[in-house]
Amino acid sequence: MTLQNYEVKTLKIREQFVARLKADPAMKAKKLKLSWSNWGFGIEPLSASAKRLAANGIEWIELHGNRYGADLGYKAKDVLSVLGGHGIKVAGVCGMFSAENDLASNSGVQRQAAVDYIRRQIALCQEVGGTYMLVVPGAVGRPAAYDDSEFHRSVETLRLVADEFAQAGVRAAAEPIRSAEVSLVRTFADAVAYIQAVDSPGVRHINGDVYHMQVEESNIAATIADAGERLINLHLADSNRGALGDGSMDLDSILMALYLIDYADGQRFCTPEPLGPGGDPYPAMNGKPDPATLDRLVSQTARYFRQREEQIKTLG
Repeated sequence: MTLQNYEVKTLKIREQFVARLKADPAMKAKKLKLSWSNWGFGIEPLSASAKRLAANGIEWIELHGNRYGADLGYKAKDVLSVLGGHGIKVAGVCGMFSAENDLASNSGVQRQAAVDYIRRQIALCQEVGGTYMLVVPGAVGRPAAYDDSEFHRSVETLRLVADEFAQAGVRAAAEPIRSAEVSLVRTFADAVAYIQAVDSPGVRHINGDVYHMQVEESNIAATIADAGERLINLHLADSNRGALGDGSMDLDSILMALYLIDYADGQRFCTPEPLGPGGDPYPAMNGKPDPATLDRLVSQTARYFRQREEQIKTLG
């Protein structure tokens, strides 16, 4: 019986990983950096979120980019105090891009709002010691294009602040999102083209999301392996956008691909973001969450992630 096409690609990743593991036994002692994107926790206090993450051995957090204005959002001193009390550091900031702050909008008012928003999040990221900011080239929840000039407008608008990322020591990470949610930049190839068009030292990286990748990419693990050093953050959820282990996502192959690109080295993160299926997940950031549900999401995901990470290392 011949292998299915996806199995051929997966087998290649596995063979490369096993060979690498045998050639470099020290890789068995390494661990991927496990973070968590907290905007899905809704209006829960940061202290409660930090306590939950610490209890499950998660040492990093991707902060909700919630500086929506001069008087809104996280204050760096408070964030560092709360997180420090639980031994948690900031990995980066999750930029939130809706129709109101859309880099690709045909409204100059909305594009200016996107520029202003990005500047506030860069400042937040720098102040709390984060290393990246997630940037979405078009509004999430708006899959229909305004016109044929969206890519150009988004590139030109991001260029206005692109160098400010580098000046602040913050890496901009463009995120491809499935076509059900956005009108442009849906694949890693799209993201590379976008990055090349912006052409700035501050905008060189990609934020992947396996939930979107299962729709838009032919093979998640192979795409990760091809991305190499461009990939600096990877949002994780199972195939149903639930906790890891709840669906049919091939997590082992994803982990193997990450090790093949030396993802355990440097400031590169695996960041669960189990939001549930739907066309527009943004309402979750304003909701009052059920603590018991969040406890299960975090505990199961963290436990399953580490279990599978150890399991793949037995192959060598």
